[in-house]
Amino acid sequence: MPNDKVFEARSITKVYNMGEVQVHALRGVDLDLEKSEFLVLLGPSGSGKSTFLNILGGLDVPTSGQVNYRGTEITAADEAALTEYRRRHVGFVFQFYNLIPSLTARENVALVTEISLDPMAPEDALALVGLSERVDHFPAQLSGGEQQRVAIARAIAKQPAVLLCDEPTGALDITTGIVVLEAIERVNRELGTTTVVITHNAAIASMADRVVRLADGHIASVETNEQRRSPRDLSW
Repeated sequence: MPNDKVFEARSITKVYNMGEVQVHALRGVDLDLEKSEFLVLLGPSGSGKSTFLNILGGLDVPTSGQVNYRGTEITAADEAALTEYRRRHVGFVFQFYNLIPSLTARENVALVTEISLDPMAPEDALALVGLSERVDHFPAQLSGGEQQRVAIARAIAKQPAVLLCDEPTGALDITTGIVVLEAIERVNRELGTTTVVITHNAAIASMADRVVRLADGHIASVETNEQRRSPRDLSW
């Protein structure tokens, strides 16, 4: 198998049983992700974006189908193996920052580096997202965009091969969102981290290598951008 293929997802379905009703979140999704790729997942609420991201990240398992990570099937892994996979290989960024209020930015990032095999120094991770001057600030002393960048620094400090971001700008205004996207783009470019960003904001799509649109649990389209745009050039 080529070394540059990070994920191979085949025939992924996910069915949730809500009482007597079955909800089909994913209906046979096939997708590969390449090393260092920046992928944007677009689609309305309920299209299956978060479900698919959570399956890639080992937070959820499909009802049927198979996901290989670097040639190893993670969909066959037990809970202990999935925990190890998440800890070693995947960084997560969510819409809400989930920082610990009583810890400084540095200490929030250090929570991850203390359990990682080959971590960055917390200060280096914070510098990468432009927060060198804020390492000793508590979350309450930081703006929403700064808190989200601390969350990104925490996610990348363990030097994961994959960064999965679910609506990372969803709680932010345009100006702050662009700063956060710049931080994610810089991680992808400088560290070569395979990056997936979920958004319902179509303007963000132009900063990706590829754009995958989901609708009703299916992949509706896949587009490749010949040239990635800088977050500063986005308008929405």
